[in-house]
Amino acid sequence: MDTLEAIKARRSVRSYDSRPVPEDVLATVLEAGRIAPSANNYQPWHFIVVTDPAKRKGLSEGRWAGFLTESPVVIVGCGNKKKSPEWFAVDTTIALQTMVLAATNEGLGTCWIGSFYPDRVAKLLNVPDDFEVVAMLALGYPKDEKDLEPRPVGRRRKPSEDMISYEQF
Repeated sequence: MDTLEAIKARRSVRSYDSRPVPEDVLATVLEAGRIAPSANNYQPWHFIVVTDPAKRKGLSEGRWAGFLTESPVVIVGCGNKKKSPEWFAVDTTIALQTMVLAATNEGLGTCWIGSFYPDRVAKLLNVPDDFEVVAMLALGYPKDEKDLEPRPVGRRRKPSEDMISYEQF
């Protein structure tokens, strides 16, 4: 699958089957994040891979995050706010998005999780004070195979002319 196909195929999957993600596939997804670009090449991220059901339950306390209990993997993206105070969140987000595309290419579903309690997540996962939890990704095989099918182009998207300008707004 080429990059644009992966972008078009990506969906927010909120229902996963119980199949575990093979280690080599997970390694490919994590490698995509590891090699992502960052400001000054600081690479201020740290990723916590959570598969333990009790810990996933703890991560699912956010208003829209209840389905994390059935997602076989949750990747918690943390950024080093001391090493890169201005860019840790942007850089960590870029790395997580490259993981989303790699996961899509591997036939996995993902969902960005922004609905969480940062202090609770940090405590549950022993995140050091220099780091901040930026976002989480649910990762696994979708329960519904339709979640792996490409969507029609333009589905509920604004037209280009509504969001792209050249030289000035």
